[in-house]
Amino acid sequence: MGKGMKATAVAHPIQGLLKYHGFRDRERNVPAHDSISVCTAPSRTTTTVAFGHEIDQVTVDDEPIDEEGADRAREVLDLVRERAGIESGARVVSENTFESNVGLGASASAYAALAKAAVDAAGLDLSRDELSRLARRGAASAARSVVGGFAHLHTATAPAAAVASPIPSGFDQDLRIVIASLPERKYTSRAHTTTPESPYFEGRLAGVPETTADLRTAIRSGDFQTTFGIAERESIELLGVTMTGPDGWLYWRPETLTVLDIARSLREEGVPVYFSADTGATAYLNTTAEHVETVRKAIEAKSIPTRTWRVGGGVRAATTHLF
Repeated sequence: MGKGMKATAVAHPIQGLLKYHGFRDRERNVPAHDSISVCTAPSRTTTTVAFGHEIDQVTVDDEPIDEEGADRAREVLDLVRERAGIESGARVVSENTFESNVGLGASASAYAALAKAAVDAAGLDLSRDELSRLARRGAASAARSVVGGFAHLHTATAPAAAVASPIPSGFDQDLRIVIASLPERKYTSRAHTTTPESPYFEGRLAGVPETTADLRTAIRSGDFQTTFGIAERESIELLGVTMTGPDGWLYWRPETLTVLDIARSLREEGVPVYFSADTGATAYLNTTAEHVETVRKAIEAKSIPTRTWRVGGGVRAATTHLF
């Protein structure tokens, strides 16, 4: 595909398992420590990119992207233009099948799809590692969305080494992810700036290497209890360091705690289910196909809407364009 051509890509958002706030290198979007996630499907972002325009124009779900998002998109596009020798602007149109800015990992799928579509439109041939690093410049989580499945973003002193890799999974196709939709807007970028000022942040960093090793081992062996037990604990730790930062930001809502209580009550009844939340009020309930209806009905009994997702794959090209 030559320069000035059009390309489209599809990517899935992520649920953080080993979560993070803060950056080691903010300019290059290198997080303060390693992180691990799982892609979620059929939720997806579809993005079409075409070079050859006078200026960059980016719309998401038929609305112009906000200033912060535009800056991040421009950084990805500029890196592609520099490598491909392109001087023109780009038209970018993106559509989501799920809500953004509510804690469902939309930034991950957004910048993974943008990176892939821009690279293909520019006629570049990048390896998965190169594409992961490029997507990371838009959002660190996007590096993992490029990979798909269970993915580990490795951070290092050298920015070029901060790349995501897949974790071979011992799980079968039985995993299910029930989403408890609580649409409270999140502001993750602000949390990344202020959370490292929490008096508990350094203590959290000290425990990350052990948690990383334990989580990788659990995923490889298909250990449901350990994998998603860690995700539940990580959710509470992330909230703890965020709300003890200078902003005192408490992003859970009362309904979020209700969902956590449901997970714990169901476990006492023998149902394999664990709570998880990223930076937002919306919650994930990780369970199995056998128990998904029990979990879903328990949440909906509290007048909280749900949907059911599964593990998703990596970013991929698409043949149907958005314009």
